[in-house]
Amino acid sequence: MKIKSKRRLVYGPVRSRRLGLSLGIDLVPFKVCDFDCIYCQVGRTTELTIERKPYVSAEEILKQVKSTIAEGVQIDFLTFSGSGEPTLNSQLGEIIDSLKAFTRLPIAVITNGSLLFRPDVRQDLQNADVVLPTLCTAREESLKKINRMHQSLKIETIIAGQVDFRKEFKGKIWLEIMLIKGFNDGPEELEALKAAVARIRPDKIHLNTVVRPPSESFARPLSYEELLRIRAFFGAGCELIAEFDRGQPDKEYQDQDRSILGLVKRRPVTREDIAGGLGLEPGKVAESLERLIDEGKILSVEHGGRIFYQAS
Repeated sequence: MKIKSKRRLVYGPVRSRRLGLSLGIDLVPFKVCDFDCIYCQVGRTTELTIERKPYVSAEEILKQVKSTIAEGVQIDFLTFSGSGEPTLNSQLGEIIDSLKAFTRLPIAVITNGSLLFRPDVRQDLQNADVVLPTLCTAREESLKKINRMHQSLKIETIIAGQVDFRKEFKGKIWLEIMLIKGFNDGPEELEALKAAVARIRPDKIHLNTVVRPPSESFARPLSYEELLRIRAFFGAGCELIAEFDRGQPDKEYQDQDRSILGLVKRRPVTREDIAGGLGLEPGKVAESLERLIDEGKILSVEHGGRIFYQAS
């Protein structure tokens, strides 16, 4: 099946604390996912599904990656991430293999880890270099509150899938734990998570919290001191990746803000329009929009049930 794509499927490279200069690859339309996480920086899920299919053109992805590499920009990782859950794309394995055929750049896949119970998903990931799954809770009740998953998914199935993947995968697994104040930071939650992590045996544990604008305002971050205590609780191999010091935006963000402001001045646009039109990571777009609104340079308006951004 040939799929036509009118949007940019490759963005960056963007600077990532975990992956250096990361060239993002977007495998699904905004926002196709099997989770609707309360902390998601991309926004609310618009298509909650577990159906795997070729959501975007594999041919166009390869073309755009080749074009970007040919520009000679520094790239540390090719990273599958973006507008939704990348493992929902049934061509994931084929795309990874095709990338491996023409570049030696390492490949990372950022995933919510929920579909690793499926043998076809685990097989598709075998030739990646690093897989970065997420596990926010080991309790069914909390999974429903935090991740608001597709009704067919269960926490034990998700954990068992990550355990099975560890047994089969020869690359690195860096497990992210996203902590939300009052949801999964209590003693019972942390003990259950620690037991699950012991079963999964990731190479690293990455602790994170809600430092970027979440899809739900009630999703609040933990303090730096609280995260330090939890890091000590998990022990060796646990790293803190949350970024607390936002300070003044650096040149990269200044350039990004200017590009977004230039687009918004021409006509009202949605966050998805901005990400697709400028080839930017959706989470980075959210940060710029928040900053530009705070500075009084743009306004957000609702029309037809959608949020648009325009010059103030």
